[in-house]
Amino acid sequence: MFTVLKSVREYKWVSIVTPLLKILEVVMEVLIPFYMANLIDYGIDKGDMGYVVQMGIILVCFTVLSLAFGIGGGITSAIASTGFAKNLRKDMYYNVQKFSFSNIDKFSTSSIVTRLTTDVTNIQMAYQMSLVLAVRAPIMFIVAIIASFRINSQLAWIYVFCVPVILITMLILLSFVHPIFQRVFKTYDQLNNVVQENVRGIRVVKSFVREDYETQKFRKISEKIYTDFATAEKRMAAAMPVMMLCSYACIILVSWFGARLIIASGNNPDKGFTTGQLMSLITYATQILVSLMMLSMIFIMVTISRASVERSAEILNEKSDIVSPENAVTEVRDGSITFSDVNFSYKKDSDNYCLKNINLSIRSGETIGIIGGTGSSKSSLIQLVSRLYDVSTGSVKVGGVDVRKYDLDTLRNSVAVVLQKNVLFSGTIRENLCWGKEDASDEEIRHVCRLAQAEEFIESFPDKYDTYIEQGGSNVSGGQKQRLCIARALLKKPKVLILDDSTSAVDTKTDAMIRKAFLTEIPDTTKIIIAQRISSVQDADRIIVMENGCIDAVGTHDELIKTNKIYSEIYTSQTKGGK
Repeated sequence: MFTVLKSVREYKWVSIVTPLLKILEVVMEVLIPFYMANLIDYGIDKGDMGYVVQMGIILVCFTVLSLAFGIGGGITSAIASTGFAKNLRKDMYYNVQKFSFSNIDKFSTSSIVTRLTTDVTNIQMAYQMSLVLAVRAPIMFIVAIIASFRINSQLAWIYVFCVPVILITMLILLSFVHPIFQRVFKTYDQLNNVVQENVRGIRVVKSFVREDYETQKFRKISEKIYTDFATAEKRMAAAMPVMMLCSYACIILVSWFGARLIIASGNNPDKGFTTGQLMSLITYATQILVSLMMLSMIFIMVTISRASVERSAEILNEKSDIVSPENAVTEVRDGSITFSDVNFSYKKDSDNYCLKNINLSIRSGETIGIIGGTGSSKSSLIQLVSRLYDVSTGSVKVGGVDVRKYDLDTLRNSVAVVLQKNVLFSGTIRENLCWGKEDASDEEIRHVCRLAQAEEFIESFPDKYDTYIEQGGSNVSGGQKQRLCIARALLKKPKVLILDDSTSAVDTKTDAMIRKAFLTEIPDTTKIIIAQRISSVQDADRIIVMENGCIDAVGTHDELIKTNKIYSEIYTSQTKGGK
């Protein structure tokens, strides 16, 4: 709770003012029945119209003040709760941006989306109700009880006796309902995951005519959420009847014993209990009933939001395990890379390494090809260079310095990685390319597009570089998307350029043109090319063959054909169809 409440920040004072306004509103509402009793006993019953007018003016003033305080409290509570939700959502999002890949692996995308939307909304509603009702309801309950004791202490004890019954009921229900809400929000994550997966793969779903299967899968999870919520609401529904029973029992008992006291005193305010006092007690009973109903609403909302608070705090408390060190190195000397006794596992404290005993030295400006079968850990190897993950043991050096000693921004601006999954964002082509360099000139943009062989198809668009790219690059082909991603990486003018199977959707002619442009235009940049096609790496200075997380061989194309079985088999299968 304290972790989440840190996001209140500049809305702290508005949050403090709201309860104060609500307390003043309650004071006005509680004073009204007290003066109403005097109006009846000393004004109406005695026929004193002057006193009636006097009390009437006072009651109108109390009513207007109560309305003003109520409206003010409503406005400030809305400002405080929405501002708190804004800050909380921003804090969570900013913290996610700092996550390393290993941190992100702990949370699914659907789970993060649920926490940023549904969970934050629940917390916002609970916070607003806490500022308004959590202050108003208890204060009204306490003040109404005190006022009742001032009128008649014997009858006021009736209200006191109902409190333990209500509290015990709430605690019992809380113990039953909270585990359900914890479970239902995890199911929400699954629901979002199903929707996200279905929308992303809608072409595959339609191609294989799997709409009915996906519909059933969605319905199954949706019904699970319905069942959990229905079960929780059924149990929560027991709170209201108990409160109503206690409240109406109080009214009946007060009316019964109060009527007997009125008869005994002859309805004389100087001798004992009166009609006006009975009316005031019944009004206080109504206020107590309303405050108890408010408490039940708070109880329900807080129960729901408790699970949301815990899930949001998990995001806020998660700290990136990859950060810039103190006194970090802020300059990368060159593009040389050295792997020394590197072992790596995606799970911490695990001996099941996916990369084992990697020792490799790459000279600055050298072109390195990496090839191997699926699952041979080619991508895992290059992710250590830009420190997307940290090695389990050993070290990776860039420019002669351990990557863990660099400032992260410095390192990643010097090591450009075009990942296996190419991602473009909604916006124009120019806006997407400027991710590589925000202030890139038109000439710089055109230059890198020529290197990536993207200029031709961009110029064919009516809007050219201002062509709008849909989310995920859905309105361009796979090959076009890959070339745009390569151009974006080149804009950074990196010392190390890593292409992780980033030309797989490009035809062999265009692939060759890209490699030729790299050779002539950026000779001083270290280039690491991961590929499935031999033709993409055969001109490299050296080729690394990966097998089961180990380096099986290193050499030129001609050397490996003669000396390495894995490489020669891949070459034979691709050039001669395996025959």
